[in-house]
Amino acid sequence: MPTTIIESKDFNLFYGDFQALKNINFQAEENTVTAFIGPSGCGKSTLLRSFNRMNDLIEGVQTTGETNINGISVYDKSVDVNELRKRIGMVFQKPNPFPKSIFENVAYGLRIDGIKDKHIIEEKVVSSLKKAALWDEVKDNLKKSALALSGGQQQRLCIARALAIEPSIILMDEPASALDPISTSKIEDLIYELKKNYTIIIVTHNMQQAGRISDNTAFFYMGELIECDDTKTIFTNPSNLRTQNYITGRFG
Repeated sequence: MPTTIIESKDFNLFYGDFQALKNINFQAEENTVTAFIGPSGCGKSTLLRSFNRMNDLIEGVQTTGETNINGISVYDKSVDVNELRKRIGMVFQKPNPFPKSIFENVAYGLRIDGIKDKHIIEEKVVSSLKKAALWDEVKDNLKKSALALSGGQQQRLCIARALAIEPSIILMDEPASALDPISTSKIEDLIYELKKNYTIIIVTHNMQQAGRISDNTAFFYMGELIECDDTKTIFTNPSNLRTQNYITGRFG
């Protein structure tokens, strides 16, 4: 039986009086890639950010229902939000490397974690850059500023930074939307490799991308999860007319 890693049950989220998510029921299994698709403002990123409680940073956010990671409610009072965010790596739409060296970008989370052993830090930096398919391009320039890298390299560096603290889940919010086709292709290949060891949720506006890289696809509309199924079914035989209309370009 596949292991359910992420689960939302009757989950609602409000920004003040506005209800951004309505009764979401969703599951993601271990070592799968799930793509969130749907028009802008439909709740994809909001649900993504509920898994590691990034929405807490916005004033006036309230939630009802459940969001569980490995069977534990992320909104439970006993949950240490910093620990939660360590277990769940996050990659944003726009690469956001720190104005530090390539090496220090990847080492950052390890140092915050209190790891002082140089050998351990070095080992983890190297292995994270390898996992992010960036090592061969930067191994001779680890002291160089991360800001000197290309956009695609910066995004892979941000993925390496997320991997260094050994999360079990990686959330990606349109990780390739600011990149050229070659860099996008590298990120897609990387996602395919990473799912062997991680559970990945990716928000994307690019339906071809969802079709290429995901095992499952969830379609959102106006704050509702309309349907979630294996990707082939969603793209060839969706059960809901709204999903079909969105995929065939009739709206959105």
